Amino acid sequence: MGVAGDRPASADDVAWRIDAERVQLVARLVAPHIRHTPLIPAPGGGLLKLDSLQPTGSFKVRGFFAAALALAPRQRERGLITVSSGNAALACAYVARELGVPCRVVMDDAAPALKVDGVRALGATAMMTPRPRLYEWMATRAWEREPEVFIHPFADDGVMAGHASIVPEILAECPTVERVLVAVGGGGLISGIAAGFAALKPGVQVVGVQSDGYPLWSRAFAAGGPVSLTADTIAEGTTAPFDAKMFARLRHLVTAWIEVPEASLHVAVARLVTEAKVVAEGAGALAFAAMATEQPTPNTVAIVSGGNIDASRLAGLLTPEGAAPP
Repeated sequence: MGVAGDRPASADDVAWRIDAERVQLVARLVAPHIRHTPLIPAPGGGLLKLDSLQPTGSFKVRGFFAAALALAPRQRERGLITVSSGNAALACAYVARELGVPCRVVMDDAAPALKVDGVRALGATAMMTPRPRLYEWMATRAWEREPEVFIHPFADDGVMAGHASIVPEILAECPTVERVLVAVGGGGLISGIAAGFAALKPGVQVVGVQSDGYPLWSRAFAAGGPVSLTADTIAEGTTAPFDAKMFARLRHLVTAWIEVPEASLHVAVARLVTEAKVVAEGAGALAFAAMATEQPTPNTVAIVSGGNIDASRLAGLLTPEGAAPP
C-alpha cells in the first residue's frame, strides 16, 4: 500500500481541536445542503446513525460542503479538485454541481464502476489513473499545479470540521450517548466526530473500527509509523494510504480500536439488509459489525457511513454462502 502525505506531523496536528461554537456554526452552514439523518435501533441493541442516506450515499458531503462553502467566492469559481476512488469523489462532484462550479477527480483506474459512473453523472470529470501514479500525485502535492482548488478527501481541517456536524444531530436524538463506533479509512470522519464530542460532550468514547483485511492504523500504531499492507476487504472505502498528519491526530483523538474479522463484515452487510432494512457498503457496515460483537447499551451508536455498494456484490453477500457465519 502506498504512503501519502508523509511529512512530519506538527504539534498542531496532534493538538487539533474545534470548539463548541465552531461545531455549531459549521453544522448550521451545511444544514441547508445535507440531510439530518436518523438514528434507528440496531439489530441486537444500540443505535445506527444512517449517514448512508446523505444525497450521495455517504457522510462525505458534510465535509466537502463545509470546505467548499468556507472558500472565498473567487476561489470557489475556479472549481474543485480532489483525489478519491469512491465516496469523496461523489461528494466533491455533487458539491460542485450544487454550487455551480466545475469539478475534476483523480480516481484509481480500478475504482468501482458504480462510483466512476456516479461522478460522471454528476457532471464532473473522472481522471482515471493507475494507483502508483495516484499515490505519486498525492505525495508530490501535484494538485498545487492544477487550476482548481484542491480539497483533500480526509486530511483537511475544513473537511473534518464538516464531519463534526454529525455530533449535534446525534446529541439531539440521544443526549445520553456514551460510545460511538466509526469505520476508519483516512481518518477524517472519526477525527471530526471525536473533536466534536470533545467540544460538546466530553467523555464520550469514540472507537475506531477497521477490517482485519486492511488494519492500517492498528498496525501503524504498533510499528510507530508507516506500514505496507495489501488490502483484502470489501470495505474498500477504508483502504486509504498512511498519512503522517492523520497518524498523529488519530493517536491523540481516538479512544480505542476494534479490528473486525473480514468474514464478520460480510455477515454484517447481510444482517443490515435483512434485519434493519438498511443497505450499507462494506465500509458503511464496519461499525455495526464491531457493535454486533459486543453487548451494546442503548447509548451506543454505530455510524453507517455509506451505502454505495455494487448490486452484484450485495446479491452475493445475501446468498447463504456469501453471508455464512465466520
